[in-house]
Amino acid sequence: MNRPVEEMKQPYARRWWALLVLCLSLLIIVMANTALTVAAPDMTKDLGLSSSDLQWVIDGYTVPYAALMLLLGAIGDKYSRRGALVLGLVVFGAGSVAGSLVDSSGGVIAARAVMGFGAAMIMPATLSLLAATFPKAERAKAIVLWTATAGLAIAAGPLVAGALLEDHGWASTFLINVPIAAVAIVGALLLVPPSKAGHSNRIDYVGGLLSVVWTGALVYMIIQGPHFGWDAKAISAAVVAGVGLLAFVAWELRHPHPILNVRRFLDRRFSGSNLAVALFFLAVFGAFYYLTQHLQFVLGYNPLETGVRMLPLAGAVFVGSALTGYLTPRIGMKITVSAGMVAGTVALALLTQVDAGSTYGDFVAPLVILGLAIGLALSPCTDAIMGAFPESELGVGGAVNDTSLELGGSLGIAILGSVLASSYSSKLADAASASGTELPDGTLDTAQDSVGAGYAVAQGIGDKAHEVAGQAAKATSPEQAAQLKGQAEQLAQGAGKMADAVGSAFSDAVAHTSLVGAAILGVGTVLVAVLLPRKSASAAAAAEDADAGAADAEAAGAAVRERELQR
Repeated sequence: MNRPVEEMKQPYARRWWALLVLCLSLLIIVMANTALTVAAPDMTKDLGLSSSDLQWVIDGYTVPYAALMLLLGAIGDKYSRRGALVLGLVVFGAGSVAGSLVDSSGGVIAARAVMGFGAAMIMPATLSLLAATFPKAERAKAIVLWTATAGLAIAAGPLVAGALLEDHGWASTFLINVPIAAVAIVGALLLVPPSKAGHSNRIDYVGGLLSVVWTGALVYMIIQGPHFGWDAKAISAAVVAGVGLLAFVAWELRHPHPILNVRRFLDRRFSGSNLAVALFFLAVFGAFYYLTQHLQFVLGYNPLETGVRMLPLAGAVFVGSALTGYLTPRIGMKITVSAGMVAGTVALALLTQVDAGSTYGDFVAPLVILGLAIGLALSPCTDAIMGAFPESELGVGGAVNDTSLELGGSLGIAILGSVLASSYSSKLADAASASGTELPDGTLDTAQDSVGAGYAVAQGIGDKAHEVAGQAAKATSPEQAAQLKGQAEQLAQGAGKMADAVGSAFSDAVAHTSLVGAAILGVGTVLVAVLLPRKSASAAAAAEDADAGAADAEAAGAAVRERELQR
């Protein structure tokens, strides 16, 4: 039986194999959302989902995931981090199987919520086990690989889902997770050492429940308000989130053993890192949301082709992660994180040049730069966040990092998705009016709902043109045939104009939304640069130690080689 990591004097021998298991666990959590982006059109057609239904299919996963992480991370710390990982994988796999079997919007949303509950156990466990398993000298390198896996999953989700959708239905995209989860469960039991906190303090369940209330209400408000209007539900959620946050902070400040010591946010390095993670995923998730739509609807790529064309981002994440692993110990996280955020802002700024004539080639540079930015910025921030927590609270540390990530991603889809929708709607009205396209009553309103609905309207007009043309071929008189033929030509022209108007409007909306995203990330870059401290003496010493260690190793190797030659 493996000994708990905390009892080991020497580093765990199979720690790199354990990291592989943790990365596999992380992979399916991120893929659960990115794979859904390419499966959404087929799911919408098959289940007859409204835009509201589809939004909650996506976000039914997000609410429990974000709300429960802090409490479940603390429970994992006290009882068993490995147990939390395994149980989370079991729940996640069960939700995935259920999602593949249901045939209604409510069923899919419920299955996604179960998957979110499992993810809330898995995500903080992966980081806490990583931090507990690796010695501090290797922890930054392990976190670099963990972050690179998240970047790989962003592109791998659409790629694997697209390959499945070539021959199977949308339900198959849920089943992607099952074999990976099964392998990760076996790997966790065999390769990941048991780990838990070394103290017996009671869990602050009141603080945990307050965190569930305010975080869940905040995420619900983020989803409900921008997408469905600021109705009584959204306003009530905002009030609950605000009151819940104040109650949470007040309780944690007075509790002798709080679930989260909120005074840590007074540390500039800690608060700056959390802000950077949230802002970065706001930009990344928001951009991913509209880029996959543009590739599929406007440029006409199928799901598999879309996944292939997202690969430059994944490759660039690995390059950026390798760079930050070398640079951060030498120049400090302030410079690498700021450089990454500047690069992310540049990537979004390049997307403001998208128009109706843009091809895939116009997206390659922004994707590569965004991938480099992710690799550069996120690993140092995650390392700083985890380093702020003692060994007994690593699960909570992982939960804080992941909550910042998830809140940022939710805000990105909500804010940038809302900007995209309103911009597309107004630009489509202008484009349709300028083209002189005559549409039946209510058709324009339908087309303004989404880019997919817009192309469906154009397709409907085209189908009507074919129908009228068929009637013309069967007409009993030349006059009737000529009249029907004229109607068919007019409808065909209208379908073409409508499709052009939809593509143009969505391209312009992508450019406008990218401008908003670049502005948000640009302002955030300045704030993060101000918050993060300069390179610390400890960081400089670590770099010097690393260089000295490498020099000593080289000298020792040279001495051995010299002795071999003398024999």
